[in-house]
Amino acid sequence: MDARFCPDLSTLSRAKPAPASTLVIFGANGDLTKRLLMPALYNLSVAGLLADGFSVIGIDHNERTDEAYRGQLTEAIHAFVADRTGESSAGVVDGRAWGWLRDRLSYLTGEFEDPGTHRRLAERLAEIRRMRGHGTCVFYLATAPRFFGPIVERLAATGLMREEGRDFRRVIIEKPFGTDLASARALDGHLLGLVAESQLFRIDHFLGKETVQNILALRFANGIFEPLWRRDHIDHVQITAAETVGVERRGRFYEATGALRDMVPNHMMQLLAMTAMEPPNGFDPDAVRAEKAKVVQAIRPIGADELARDVVRGQYDSGILHGMQVSAYRQEPNVASDSVTETYIAMKLHIDNWRWAGVPFYVRTGKRLAVRRTEIAIHFKQAPYAMFRGTPVECLTPNFLVLHIQPSEGISLCLSAKEPGPTVRLADVRMEFRYADWFKTGPSTGYETLLYDALIGDATLFQRADNVEAGWAAVQPMLGSPAGVERYAAGSKGPAAAEDLLARDGRRWRELA
Repeated sequence: MDARFCPDLSTLSRAKPAPASTLVIFGANGDLTKRLLMPALYNLSVAGLLADGFSVIGIDHNERTDEAYRGQLTEAIHAFVADRTGESSAGVVDGRAWGWLRDRLSYLTGEFEDPGTHRRLAERLAEIRRMRGHGTCVFYLATAPRFFGPIVERLAATGLMREEGRDFRRVIIEKPFGTDLASARALDGHLLGLVAESQLFRIDHFLGKETVQNILALRFANGIFEPLWRRDHIDHVQITAAETVGVERRGRFYEATGALRDMVPNHMMQLLAMTAMEPPNGFDPDAVRAEKAKVVQAIRPIGADELARDVVRGQYDSGILHGMQVSAYRQEPNVASDSVTETYIAMKLHIDNWRWAGVPFYVRTGKRLAVRRTEIAIHFKQAPYAMFRGTPVECLTPNFLVLHIQPSEGISLCLSAKEPGPTVRLADVRMEFRYADWFKTGPSTGYETLLYDALIGDATLFQRADNVEAGWAAVQPMLGSPAGVERYAAGSKGPAAAEDLLARDGRRWRELA
């Protein structure tokens, strides 16, 4: 069907503007603010989804005037548009939308933990209340994790988390939510002693991607799939998040973190939860998040034997990527020359519930791999071979449904079909849906939906404390594991042991090509 005759079903284009509020960004001069948050707010302004009473206060320790801060972010917006369009930003930036947002930006110089900073913030918010007639506020902690607790403490102590009437007060925090199960529980306990769970929005930008949100629509809005989405018909599931980039300037951070902590308890567990969760009673935030927590809590604990057999760690060596020589991880800045930090991890998980008993979930993520790709592949059980014994086919290719998260967004279904000719010969064919063919989509950061949802109070796509802790509980046995790290060439598909992980079960990974 010609995509020109399909309506634009973009969620944001049909949504109502968020209520008037003030967004306070702690870490206003950081990369997150410049590269992701401000472009997302610009896109929301273009879409007409910010109320006239909306404003932004940026807080950081660097000295800035309001006008200097506006100029800095204007440069960031032009760079964002030029990068996403491949053209000069001149004439491409929506001057009216950016001008509207620019006029609502202000800046406050101060240290995050200084009570004086928070008193001045309270005075600024009181002034906004007098001018704009509202006291609603969302605090975004675009800071290092060590500031999460102290900032919320100061906000609570200054009375800035107190909600009155229709005026809400919310806090958005970025990952990582702890570094292991104990620290995640400690952080949750500390924060929930200061504010209510309903005021906390733990953000995971993976959940802002349309294709991730589409998992629920695919499963529960299509009668063809839900009856098959269980152990009776599915052989196994593969979840892949492959990156071509290395650690770049994040060597010091990555040495203390590694691929396991960086990706698995949050991003990968969220993808697994959306894939494997039971149908919620509705799209109420707590109903959805409760089902996600249940399925992650049902992951079978990994014992000592499974750690050695079902978990693979790798670290990229030098190699050729896209025709260029790239350095080994140990040669990156701020990385130890004898580092054993993993840049790749693969694992086999089991979900011990009625729907998924006996169905393995294979999860892998790594850096400096052959391609950049995030996908979920549902491998259905193979059809009986009996009627094809007399045909020139060694085995029947199992059907698999692939949810392409990035960079190409869509869904594909692989089938077997008869090749034209007088004899029965089977060939693999693919049916494909691409978002770009059917829906009008514009450049985005993945934060637009998440910011909008936080402003309207919809917590569906944000993690609740039990979601976070269940993710850490699932990987906790791996954190202290003495398992070795296998080197793999940059530009390859990863360590050989990861191939063996599936080969032992008579399966294989989808090719990274």
